Amino acid sequence: MSGEKIILICIAGLVLNLGGWAATKIFDLPMYFDTGGTIFISALGGYAAGITVGFFTNFLKAFVEPQQMYFCSINIFVAIFTAFFAKKGYFNDVGKVILLIPAITFLTGTSALLMENFLNSASVFESVSGFRLSYTENFYNEFLDKAFSVLLAFILLKLTPPQIKKDFRLFGQRQAPLTDEMKRVVNNQKNLSSLRTKLLLILIMSSFLVSFSIALISYLLFKDSAIDDRIKTVDGIVAVVLNDINPYHVDDYIKFGRASEEYKNIEENFYAIKNSNTYIKYLYVYKIEADGCRVVFDLDTATFDGDKAGSLVEFDKSLESYKDDLIAGRPIPPIISDDEYGYLLTLYKPLYDINGKCVCYAAVDYSMDILSEYIRNFIIKLIALFLGCFIFISAVSLAFVENNIILPINTLAYYAWNFSFNSVSVRRKNTERIKNLKIRTGDEIENLYSALLRTTENILKYLETLQRARTQITDMMAKVFEMDAIAHKDSLTGIKNKTAYVEATALLDDKISVGNAEFFIAMIDVNFLKRVNDTYGHERGNEYLINACKLICSVFGEEHVYRVGGDEFVVIIEGERVSLCKYFVKQLQAEMDRKNLNSSEPWEKVSAAIGTAIYQTGVDKSADEVFKRADKEMYANKLAMKAART
Repeated sequence: MSGEKIILICIAGLVLNLGGWAATKIFDLPMYFDTGGTIFISALGGYAAGITVGFFTNFLKAFVEPQQMYFCSINIFVAIFTAFFAKKGYFNDVGKVILLIPAITFLTGTSALLMENFLNSASVFESVSGFRLSYTENFYNEFLDKAFSVLLAFILLKLTPPQIKKDFRLFGQRQAPLTDEMKRVVNNQKNLSSLRTKLLLILIMSSFLVSFSIALISYLLFKDSAIDDRIKTVDGIVAVVLNDINPYHVDDYIKFGRASEEYKNIEENFYAIKNSNTYIKYLYVYKIEADGCRVVFDLDTATFDGDKAGSLVEFDKSLESYKDDLIAGRPIPPIISDDEYGYLLTLYKPLYDINGKCVCYAAVDYSMDILSEYIRNFIIKLIALFLGCFIFISAVSLAFVENNIILPINTLAYYAWNFSFNSVSVRRKNTERIKNLKIRTGDEIENLYSALLRTTENILKYLETLQRARTQITDMMAKVFEMDAIAHKDSLTGIKNKTAYVEATALLDDKISVGNAEFFIAMIDVNFLKRVNDTYGHERGNEYLINACKLICSVFGEEHVYRVGGDEFVVIIEGERVSLCKYFVKQLQAEMDRKNLNSSEPWEKVSAAIGTAIYQTGVDKSADEVFKRADKEMYANKLAMKAART
């Protein structure tokens, strides 16, 4: 299912909330019916989807009733609560769903009542008994509301096709779905310094700092605006007070006080002004002198009697820094103080005669307690507003980070760590698994995935090419060894040929040159080969030569025997067996006699002349010199055998 359809379902959940809320308004019901869509989407799509629907429900309701935005955190808490228990499988069974109804009722009922008390009263609860009464009255309606919403969500979930549920769980992911086993392995890659933890901390800290900064700025702006508003109000009151005073009669007011009819009339007007505004704590008029404040008017209060006209009052501590300005008759800024008289805004306004001389100051001490209450309520509303916004932004951001960064990186890390090179099939299978991830984040993560995939494919191709080259090299080496064996092997007898003999003597020459030679050479010439060939044919001649070769090899060992001519064989033996040279010669002669005695056909018999020579250190300069001595002895043996036959 496409992402557009999933978004449409979320919008449908949002419409369900707004429709239920609108119905309660139209029919004047004591319920809200504004959480059914939140519960349904949370159980279907998890935290991010449910929190989004819950947030925008109150966001849109705020266009009709602005105070609804303060309650968005309650809808968000419902989303979190529902998503948590949905993961535990509570929405798979009607019995467990029914158990959730009183729990959600307690959550929303308590939260809503606390929020209302915070927003509408000066204290958390006007009274414990009053809160209990309100809670008891509210619980019944809240229970019906949440029972309807939870059961409606449960029915909608049962009617939702399984594929939609699956697509909802995968919504937002930028890669192919993982198996349940893979998800368990990837999601359980815990590390205190993991990227998920770092990003989570950065996200929470950033959101908190932004929220705190905005809240602080809003608070300061609100406070400054509220103070400015109070200053304007007090300034208007003082202006009215000054309007009743005749600047040329101030000294008479001081001298005669209430004995003057004009004084009494003005004082009555001042009391009327004071009583018209309960936040006016003190109202008085002073003539500023060098040694203090001369009382012109000072109204009585419920707790203090005003000073009589003409009395001298010391400068208040809050006026010490403005004493020179007051004596000079200059205006001073408003003063905010918090002392034994309370949290007050004091404003002194000068009264000038026609010559511009300051004759007195009218002053009002205005209570700022209401401002503290306004600020407290403003802070509570600000916290309620930003709590919902903070959770919404955090949930959406975390979902984005999880789907676009954490999950792809953890998956890539898992495949990279578990990539096996055991065999070609395993390598291809692992490469195919990486290719099937299909990560499509459209950023550096996708670039990393593409680079890893390309590198893996290149490595696979390289290994396959290397394997083919290794196979070819092995085949070529086998052929080389085979050709080398053929080049060093006699085709008729199968023993080493003259080429092998030449290489063997070259090695012997190297050993002679370094003084590390110990060997003997036997030269053997087979007799009567030509006679057998001429009399019985070359086939019998070959058989005759093969029989002679086998006999020689049986005595000296095949690895030491070389065929260097048509009927000539050479034996090279090194090491400790050099001392057995004469024994070998006798043994060969004895074997020829035995074979000749037991053979009837001429080609089955063997006759050969043999000569031997042992390498003599310091005498022989090369293996060829040893060979020549052996050849010479063989020739002498051959002549002796011929003479004996004659």
